[in-house]
Parts: sequence; C-alpha cells; structure tokens
Amino acid sequence: MKLNPGVRAVAGGLPVVGLALAEVVVFSLFLTGVSLIGIGIGVLLVPVLAAAVRATADASRGMARKWGGVEIASPYPPEPAFSPGLKGRWEHTQWILSDPATWRDLTWMLINPLAGVTLALLPVTLVVGGLGGVLMPLIYEPISDNGGNWYLWVEITDLSSAWYASALGVLTVVGGLLVAPAAQRWYAGLAGTFLAPTRTAERMRHLTETRTDAVNTSAAELRRIERDLHDGAQARLVALGMNLSVAERLLAKDPEAVRNILADTRKASAAALTELRDLVRGIHPPVLADRGLADAVRALALDSPLDVTVNADLPGRAEAPVESAMYFAVAESLTNAAKHASPTHVTIDLWYEDGVLRGQIADDGNGGADPSRGTGLRGIERRLAAFDGVLAVHSKAGAGTTLTMELPCELS
Repeated sequence: MKLNPGVRAVAGGLPVVGLALAEVVVFSLFLTGVSLIGIGIGVLLVPVLAAAVRATADASRGMARKWGGVEIASPYPPEPAFSPGLKGRWEHTQWILSDPATWRDLTWMLINPLAGVTLALLPVTLVVGGLGGVLMPLIYEPISDNGGNWYLWVEITDLSSAWYASALGVLTVVGGLLVAPAAQRWYAGLAGTFLAPTRTAERMRHLTETRTDAVNTSAAELRRIERDLHDGAQARLVALGMNLSVAERLLAKDPEAVRNILADTRKASAAALTELRDLVRGIHPPVLADRGLADAVRALALDSPLDVTVNADLPGRAEAPVESAMYFAVAESLTNAAKHASPTHVTIDLWYEDGVLRGQIADDGNGGADPSRGTGLRGIERRLAAFDGVLAVHSKAGAGTTLTMELPCELS
C-alpha cells in the first residue's frame, strides 16, 4: 500500500526524535572523555567516543537522505598511520580534536535536539491534535454552566460546537500533512549545513581522488607503451638485426638470397615504423601538437568507421595537457559509439564559452549508456576530472546518446 507523501513525512519524522535523544547522550559522553584527557583516561576514551559521534552523525546523514531526500557526503578524511602504544593513542586523539568535522558533528548534536525535534514533532503534533478535534462529536460531554471543554479557541458546550471543533480538526490534520514535507526539506537543509563537508574538505577529497586516478592512469599508460614496444616494434627491430646478420654472412656466397632478405627487411622496417608512429599517435598525436584540437578531432572523424560531422568554433588553443584530455575523451567516445551504439550518424561539437572548453558528442544509436556499468565512460570521467572537468551523459534506451564534456581553461 502506497502512503500519501504527507503521511509518510509525518511518520518519518518520529525516528528523528529517537536519534536526537541518542545524540544528547553521545555528546555528553564525548565531552566527558575530553575533560579526562588531562589525567590520561581521556586519551583512551576519546577515539572510542569519537567513533560513536561519527556513527551518530552518519545516522543523521542517513535520516536526511531517507526523510528529506538529500544526499550528504561524508566529510571525514582518511585516518593517517599512528604510532603504536600510548603515543599512537595520543596522536589519534590529537588528530580527532583537530579535525573540523568533529566539531561540526558536535555542533549538530547541540542543534538537532532543538531544531530537528521541533521540525519532526510539529507535523506530528498538528496531525494528532487535529484527530482529537475530528473525534470531538463522539467524545465530548455536555458541560455544566460553570465548566467547559475547549478545542483551540472553541468551547465545546453542545453538539454544534463539537462539529465546529471537528471541522477545525480536519483543517489542522490537513495542515500537518502539508507542513510535513516542508519540514522534511528544512531538516535536510539544516543537516546539510552542519554535516556536509566544507568546501575546503570537499576540494581536498576531490584533489586526492583525481590525483590517485591520474597516477593510476599514467602507470597503466606506461605499462601499455612498454607492452606495445616489447611485443611490437622491439620484436621487429630484433628480427631486423637477425636478418641483417644472415645477409652479412650470405653476401659473398648467395647474393640472390641476400636480395630477398633485404626486401623482407625493408618491409619489416616499414611495419616497425608504422607501429612506432601509431604508438606516438596514442601518446600525443602529431596533428594535435601541430594543428590544434579542432583539426585533430577532424582527423579522428576521417579515420572513424562511422559517419561523423565535426563542428568546431575555437578562438584559440588551450594548454597542451587540456587539449590532449579533450582529444582522447572524444576519441574514446567515438570508439564506444562504434562498439556499442550502432549509430548511423555522430555529431561532434567543440566550442569555448565562459572560460570552459566544451565538447559534445551526439549519436542516434541504441542509447542506454550508463557510466556505472562500463569502464569506457568512467575512463573519460577520470581523464576529465584530472583537470577539474566533468562529463554529463544523456542516454535513453533507443533514443541515442549525448555526451557533454567540460574542461575549465584559458585559451591562448
């Protein structure tokens, strides 16, 4: 049975009250542990109690997501390595107390029992109180001259006044159901103010992730280059050397055989040169360095098996790493389209606007692309993220795919 959103909102606020009571207890215990640091006991207690503080704060984040529909990221940095023994306990305690997220959690634990509980109980109070008014015609008793039952501002003295109170009760219940979703949003917004990462913390987390991705991507690229050299050009060059050694030994005895060996060697050297050029093109295409991003993407379109139209309006050139990131992101997008989308046509648009280099690849293929289900789109995201870039994917099943890439940069 699907409940009315207002009813769900009223019921969802009740766990907030229980969570607020738990926060009061955890807050008090943590401050007690901090006060005992001077005699040494707090050094043992604070790390344990800090874990309880963070678990309770995480529960509030979950409540904001479940009750208010707002996702709040975890603000906690990864723990560093601590020394063994009591020294490590002291280092751990210092690290906890120096983390701004700890104090933001504690501030929330002061505010939530007041503001959070008020927002949670307001709809409940209105609904429960309103139900009392609705039932007034059934539960009122006639009152003597010197007494009176009251509902809001109505004195219940007879059946007509009871029905008046019932009408007010209906309005109060409706008001509670209408207020409840707004209370959800206010609660989630309040929780996000105190429990979300600060801009600095979020920026540090983003930089840490993108740096790790960039390092891993570079390492994988180096391994690919090493493998391609070892299995391709290097093997061909070794074979060339062996052929030339054989030709040197046969030169005086069998000139015709030497001629055949040299012909084969010429073909092998041409193949090795082609492989080296392909390898260099995979590292940084010469056309990108010589003629810029627009012409490099046009060259990609010409080499693609797909029908591709390129529209480029770039008033200048970005820095080489930024151009390279956009170029390979476009190349990966074309490869993905050819592999998975089966499009009849692909359109690539490149433009620069408001300090951002933008690229859009739209196809009329199968659609249904999802970054969470494949490594291709995730690889594009990681490549762009290294330069604070973003990837937006619009891909309904059967309606084609549109990838929009943005890289903040300056053009020269």
